Amino acid sequence: MGRSKAQVTSGLEGAHLVLYDGVCGLCNRLLQFLLQRDHRSVFTFASLQSAAGKAMVERFGGDPDELTSFYVLANYQADHARMFNRSGAALFVLGELGWPWKVAVVMRVLPAAFLDRIYDVVARTRYRLFGRFEHCLTPQPEFQRRFIDD
Repeated sequence: MGRSKAQVTSGLEGAHLVLYDGVCGLCNRLLQFLLQRDHRSVFTFASLQSAAGKAMVERFGGDPDELTSFYVLANYQADHARMFNRSGAALFVLGELGWPWKVAVVMRVLPAAFLDRIYDVVARTRYRLFGRFEHCLTPQPEFQRRFIDD
């Protein structure tokens, strides 16, 4: 996470790709949260289960079958694209949403290992606490253009 937000943000609509577990109840709630609050439309979305999601994770050296992580590919269409995962991805997203959500980036003063442990606890219990869907949910028509799933 050595780059500042200014170096990563391109300011273009759909500049960042959020990869999420499409069958996870918590992930789908968080996705709805993002869609409602991303007023600049800087995020594009794909489920980790989709061919596009798997290809992006592989492109950056991740395991496409690992569904316990949340990824953000900053400037994903550019040569200088960068992958964030787990707590780093969550903090990046909150920072891009603007006020008041970007206040959460002060948590970067905490060690990443500590933040990732908290993330891992939530990730391990998310299906039990928030449920699981049989298949990825279809986005509402007004948000369809922001999804690159097959």
